[in-house]
Amino acid sequence: MRIFVINPGSTSTKIAVFMDLNRIFQESIQHSAEELSSFKRPIEQYEFRKKCILETLEKSSVSMKFDAIISRGGLIHPMPSGVYRINKQMIHDLTYTKHEHACNLGSLLAIDIAEHISFCPAFIADPEVVDEMTPEAHLTGLPEISRISIFHALNQKAIGRKYASSLRKKYEEMDLIIAHLGGGISVGAHQHGKVIDVNNALNGDGPYTPERAGTLPADQLIELCFSGKYNKQDIKNKICGKGGLNAHLGTNHIPELVKEAEEGNEKVALILRGMIYGIAKHIGAMSVVLEGKVDAILITGGIAYSDYCTSMLREKVEFIAPVFIYPGEDEMESLAYNAYQAMKGNMVWKEYKG
Repeated sequence: MRIFVINPGSTSTKIAVFMDLNRIFQESIQHSAEELSSFKRPIEQYEFRKKCILETLEKSSVSMKFDAIISRGGLIHPMPSGVYRINKQMIHDLTYTKHEHACNLGSLLAIDIAEHISFCPAFIADPEVVDEMTPEAHLTGLPEISRISIFHALNQKAIGRKYASSLRKKYEEMDLIIAHLGGGISVGAHQHGKVIDVNNALNGDGPYTPERAGTLPADQLIELCFSGKYNKQDIKNKICGKGGLNAHLGTNHIPELVKEAEEGNEKVALILRGMIYGIAKHIGAMSVVLEGKVDAILITGGIAYSDYCTSMLREKVEFIAPVFIYPGEDEMESLAYNAYQAMKGNMVWKEYKG
């Protein structure tokens, strides 16, 4: 079974071909800031990214005949975990969603190639808007504002399954805290296969990250909004994109910052410690959500490659449960796995209602 996987990110489009569950081709197509500067919104990059994908496949002599295509999901309406066949309602909601991100392009690219080139089904699995949070976890002190589930669902669940499999157990049998540490950071409480609480990793919740501001003191944020110095989009950019390490240090490049910290730059070391401190606090909070019944803490994402960061984090949280490090992300493999299981009939694919 030939499965084509598409994963659009902010500055790259990753593609891969799997034969059953064996990867036979992968390419990360990089998009420079200059190339993307002509597009005002991520959705406008659709034709550009489609052309890049098709040209890459053609140059690599990869046949475009697939049995299934699966893409990273997008920031649409909340939904349970699972595999979803891409339909017209999903495309409509992705086109007009208020949450703009390059990941929204995945389904559009997948269905286009599936219907007009490969003539096969197209899916998404465990999109960023998977919502399994308890009713209590959604509540805030204002009835007009509810907490929203936006996190690295695909990778968190993939890592959870991988860890459980290493113990010859099922993910659905375990209670885990999983932290994805990347440009955005999400910390989830996984109880028997469901993420019953997690911070909104996109727009203002949780620890600060390489490029996001995280939770902010409300009164000071209000003062900033009405200071006359910034418009609405400026503030949104500060919260997501220009916040966190970018705001404090002018860069989100972890290896470079770790090198400076190790060479004695006290300011850089302090800001990095602050980020790890925030992550540890959220891991601690999720241990309360799980009522102290934590089988393991799993650390994943790009920052997990940094021993400097993970060792500091481990020292703060390993009293809660054993800590295991899974650097990087398993998104491509996880997407292929979901498509394969759906096509084999081992998973029932769902219909997106919007």
